[in-house]
Amino acid sequence: MCGFVGWLDEDAAGYDATATIRRMADAIAHRGPDSEGFYADERCALGFRRLAIIDLAGANQPLFNEDASLVLVFNGEVYNYRTLRRELIAHGHAFATEGDAEVVLHGFEQWGEAVLDRLRGMFAFALYRPAKGELFLARDAFGIKPLYWHAEGGAVVFGSEIKALLAHPRVPRQLNERRLGHWLCMEYLPDEETLFRGVRKLPAGHWLRWRDGHAEVRRWFAPRFAPDPSLRPEAAAEAIEAAVRESVAAHAVADVEVGCFLSAGVDSSLVAAEASRIMEARTFSIGYGEERYSELAAAAAFAKAAGLPNRARHLGAEEFFASVPAVQYAMDEPLPNPSAVPLYHLCRTAAESVKVVLSGEGADELFGGYPYYQECLAFEPYRALPAPLRRALAAGARQLPPGMHGRRFLLRGAHPLAERYIRLEYNFTWEEALGLLAGDLAAEAAGAKAPWEATSALFAELKRDGAEWLDEATLMQTADILTWMQQDILLKADKMSMAASLELRVPFLDREVFACARTLPRKMRVTRRETKPALRRAAARTLPSVTAAMPKKGFLTPLSQWLREEPWAGQVREALHSATARQFFRVETLDALLDEHQNGTRSHMKRIWSAYCFVLWHEAYFG
Repeated sequence: MCGFVGWLDEDAAGYDATATIRRMADAIAHRGPDSEGFYADERCALGFRRLAIIDLAGANQPLFNEDASLVLVFNGEVYNYRTLRRELIAHGHAFATEGDAEVVLHGFEQWGEAVLDRLRGMFAFALYRPAKGELFLARDAFGIKPLYWHAEGGAVVFGSEIKALLAHPRVPRQLNERRLGHWLCMEYLPDEETLFRGVRKLPAGHWLRWRDGHAEVRRWFAPRFAPDPSLRPEAAAEAIEAAVRESVAAHAVADVEVGCFLSAGVDSSLVAAEASRIMEARTFSIGYGEERYSELAAAAAFAKAAGLPNRARHLGAEEFFASVPAVQYAMDEPLPNPSAVPLYHLCRTAAESVKVVLSGEGADELFGGYPYYQECLAFEPYRALPAPLRRALAAGARQLPPGMHGRRFLLRGAHPLAERYIRLEYNFTWEEALGLLAGDLAAEAAGAKAPWEATSALFAELKRDGAEWLDEATLMQTADILTWMQQDILLKADKMSMAASLELRVPFLDREVFACARTLPRKMRVTRRETKPALRRAAARTLPSVTAAMPKKGFLTPLSQWLREEPWAGQVREALHSATARQFFRVETLDALLDEHQNGTRSHMKRIWSAYCFVLWHEAYFG
């Protein structure tokens, strides 16, 4: 688990390559405090920072094949590396290390980009061919590990974090103002762009080949559900149990101690329970003094019953607010998901004891865990009505007072899924976002497509791939895997853990586990009464029934309450009156939101927190 940086530039004489590559690597030293390594020739430079997990004494990077015709920098873990290693040795390859990264190097030498289909793990990597001046970048199937790139003037600059790219003279530090409206609505950008102009994300399941000053980008993996209607509940539970158990065992391989994150929910509890079969896994939990927001008691009870050592930490408001600037800097792009803050502290706590943790991310997206998937089922009778009738009902609903029972149902249900996908206006509506932006920013943002237009290509692609016959809940799960999970959940997990020099592994996001999840009929993923029924049935074979049935709560925080209290409300209001805030937002609109939230008229926690996080992020990167 590491971080890497680099570039390929035919005209690199205008800057000091040695100083530049070291400056870029130093920007992500937190990703790899154990060692560093560099490679450079007249047009390419690679930098590497290592967090040693497997083959602690060896496996330093960059790595070279036998004749040095390939150079590799790699971030992540390949869990089937021992199997691949034996296969490659049988093909005549000679290994210089005992680490997992070297199978990527020799695997590419043997199979080319087809090696990606053989890799089981989380990864991002860069391979350079010195003789051809060719670069190959790739990212894992689900986007667990990040990879950014910037192309300009026939040169490409890349790395594990944006802050490293900004240390290169070819990468300008400019805000992508045109996308601010989208960010306010969704709290992330759902495509390849970032909030830094010209800096792009290589999407999950894609590779990039750079040669002769041009990029070729191709998809190598597309997550798609293929429900098997003949699958029976007990058989599904058995298959899930076996797949998760085997995945946890694979993810537990390391030459350092491995721990587990533990909440009171079924996902992390199942991972911890399976880990306890093969090792004495320490568990780590975080919560609050405010009991209604804390799951520490339930997590401690499960840990005691399972015989798992548990270290719990309470997070108070003062420590929460004090760490927000560090969280936003670590994220590279502003992320107003409040759960990033407790995760930041949970990772720092775990890193005091272990180097690797297993976590439960991905289970909700693969197995149907979010309650809003149930909304799709509630809409089914309404969606069966003729479209003109639904439009007429929606027109009538607009005349009803906001908040009246049934109004939202009639309005949302009148639209197709591509227009009412839950993440499109998650924080602000499109109209609210444009109304919040100050001056010319509103007009510039309005020139971009509306959020539902920006993601329409995704839903069109799902239909082209033969998924038009799938139900709406399954389509929404697929969209979540491709956007929300990749741009929010996994990015948060990577950046918060690596900020603490901690490796976070996600056993649910394993290709073998997905191969099991994708065949589940919709009723085994979500029903009107239950989320994740098949996973819960599988978990009940291992966990106490109360844990297996625990409803989805998310990573709760008392933030909404704190934003009604001093000094926190005043601290946020002060930041939203700053020069930075006035540059981007209509402060009177933010004042009105704060007033309504503080007096309890309406809850505006997500909107207020979005603006606040953006201000702190902008001051960290542009201030």
